[in-house]
Amino acid sequence: MRRFAAVLAGLLVPAFLLAGAVVNSAMAQEKAAKASIKPKVLLDNAKVRVTEVTYKPGDELTSITTSANRIIRVLKGGTTQFTYADGKKETKVWKTGEVLWLEPGPAYSNKNIGKTNARTSARLTSNCMSSH
Repeated sequence: MRRFAAVLAGLLVPAFLLAGAVVNSAMAQEKAAKASIKPKVLLDNAKVRVTEVTYKPGDELTSITTSANRIIRVLKGGTTQFTYADGKKETKVWKTGEVLWLEPGPAYSNKNIGKTNARTSARLTSNCMSSH
């Protein structure tokens, strides 16, 4: 009887460990796919790129590079958190209708930490227009 129990335990323990690893891996992949979003490109040419992003609660836009000047228009306000490469975090409360001018800066990710959807439209310019 002891031998049977030892053989059974020897088979079941690795099976449970393997099943747990598969489930954890699948859950991590599902969470990453759900939380990561991709901007919708509305226009892209040599002078400007226009995008729109809807952030559901928990969604995160990662690896945002900021080598261009940007005009951000908030289509639906919300609360997001910027996380910079150095680990610094900054919470931003966006108001519907708000328009912002952002100059190039360090790369960051932006995560919706609020309870509602937030939506922005961004215009990235390849250069500044001269005054008339």
